[in-house]
Formats: sequence, structure tokens, C-alpha cells
Amino acid sequence: MRVENVKPSGAMNGELPPLELLRSFEAAARRLSFTLAAGELHLTQSAVSRQIQQLEASLGVLLFERRHRALSLTEAGGVLQRAVTDSLERLRDATARVRASAAPRQVAITTTPGFASLWLIPRLVRFTGSHPQVDVRVSATLDVLDLERSRIDLAVRFVPIDRGVGAALFEESVVPLCAPQLAAALHAPSDLSGLTLLTIEYPDHSEAPTTDWEPWLKVMGLADLRMKSTLRFTQYADAVAAAVAGQGVVIGRLPLLQDLVRDGHLVAPLGEGAASRRGYFVEMSKRAGSNRDAQDFAQWLRDEAEAARRT
Repeated sequence: MRVENVKPSGAMNGELPPLELLRSFEAAARRLSFTLAAGELHLTQSAVSRQIQQLEASLGVLLFERRHRALSLTEAGGVLQRAVTDSLERLRDATARVRASAAPRQVAITTTPGFASLWLIPRLVRFTGSHPQVDVRVSATLDVLDLERSRIDLAVRFVPIDRGVGAALFEESVVPLCAPQLAAALHAPSDLSGLTLLTIEYPDHSEAPTTDWEPWLKVMGLADLRMKSTLRFTQYADAVAAAVAGQGVVIGRLPLLQDLVRDGHLVAPLGEGAASRRGYFVEMSKRAGSNRDAQDFAQWLRDEAEAARRT
């Protein structure tokens, strides 16, 4: 039965054809090929042909002129193509806008485990309190992650001062710290020889920053100092916890431990610290340029660092 002799189905009451028929028509009209349209839509050529015939039957007009190995649009087909193309584009744009507005707001940050546990996390509630709609994802690792490949907005890097990239948060100083009950045994640096050394080792990260005592010992002229015993940890926060528990003396990295010193959990019986010539820097990824929440987070980090310096 020829298409032009088929009684239109739904044409009189203004019903729209099914969307899948219009999608097949748009692809076939754009490519002027049922075969190419089928490949694009992941259908068979016969399925596309049947859908076009169904659409033509529902409208009561031919949309394509079938020539030998060629297709062309009829006048009616051209009218419908312009309308369908415009409508599908509008639908795509609207869908993209709806998805964007519904997408979760997120900030992804990478930093060292020590900075995350001792400085960032205790303060993080102030950011999340003022940005309750923002999800913060913290990747605490000694690995230097590629921000773009890892889809991370920003990094707080702990590096030598002369290698810092991005905004500087603060420079680090180091000083021996211990629990108040051990402080009475420390009157001079040489008294360290009677106490337990709390230190960190990273066997798989030879280039990673460490809390080794060497920078402070060199400044103090105590490079050959040996302490009574040693406790080694893989995480700086664990060494700090041991120091708070009175198990030995840890090299305090300031300002990471500034709050513990201020609250009296740790003391510095041997006086002020020495500059380690390392610091913390905020490095932003390219993707952060379109993430206002990531920019707000970076500014919040700078504000928190400035507040810490003032205290």
C-alpha cells in the first residue's frame, strides 16, 4: 500500500509523532541515507526504513523521494526537517542546562596526610559551614597527583620554598616538641640523648618531604646527637599522637602543630624553631577556573593561613 494513500493517523487531532521516529527522520534527513542514519543510531537499515515509513503514514505525506541509491527530501520533508532540527537542538540545550543546575557542587583537593589531618580538617568545618551546598573531597597522599588527569581542583603542596607554585600559605619552621610531663627533663639540646626520638620514614618515597630531625640538628650544631631509642612511623600524625601521649619527642612542624602548642598539649622546652626552607603552596588546576567554589576554597585557605599567622 503506497504511503500517500494511507489515511493519516493522529494528524487530525494534532498528536505529535513518537520521538524515536523524529530522531530517525532527523538523522536520515541530515545524512540523506537510511544506512548512515542506522549506523549513527545503532539500528539496522531496515529498522530506520520502517520508522520513516511509519512517520510518513502518520503524517499522510512522503518525506523522502526514493531514487536509485539516493534519497532527497520532498518539500514536506524539508519543512519537517527544519522544525525537527530546531526542536531537538532546543531540547539538547534545555537538557544540558537542567543537568548543569542539578549537578552537585564539589571541590576536590589533594595534599599531604600531615597537612590534611593536623591543619586542614580541624578548620574545614568553617568552610563547610559557610558553603553547605558544596561537597569537599580531600585526597590525602604523599603522591604528587596530576591535577588535570585526576580531575582535582587544587593542591596544597609541601615543597622547598624555591620550588613553590601558586599562592604561598606559610613557610615551615621546625622545633622539638613533647608533652608537658617530659619538658622537665629538657633543659638543653644535649638532654635529648636521654629521651625517645619520634620520627617518620617513607621507604617508598625517597623524594618525599619528611619530618627528619636533620635540619634542626644542623642548625643547632648537633648533627651527631643520638637519642636513647627511636620510634618510627609512616604517618606524621601518628608520631604527633605519640608525642602528645608522652612517648617521646617529635620534631614539631609549625604552623601545623600550632593549635596543639597553643592548647598546651605539646610544649617547646628548647625554645623557638628553625626555618626548614620548605613551605605550603596552593596550586590551582585549569578546571578550577570554571569552578567558583574551588576559587572560594583557595581564598578560604589563604584567609585561614593569614589568621593563623596573626595568632
